Amino acid sequence: MRLDKYLKVTRLIKRRTIANEACDAGRIVVNGKPARASYDVKEGDVVEINMGSRPLKVKVLKVSEYANKENAASHYEVME
Repeated sequence: MRLDKYLKVTRLIKRRTIANEACDAGRIVVNGKPARASYDVKEGDVVEINMGSRPLKVKVLKVSEYANKENAASHYEVME
């Protein structure tokens, strides 16, 4: 699954276009390297989101095309 879609599906970022723009600006880092929106997310990847006042670092636990509000948080684990 594309990185921008993963961020939207898991509700880490509200809209896919915002996720896409964040990737283009270099605010999204995967496994220590700046990632493009087209990056293919895999289980075990570490995603850092540097938007807003505090950065967020999560580990990908599950990749799924769909997630509802109740189970969206089960797709990742907050590391910091």
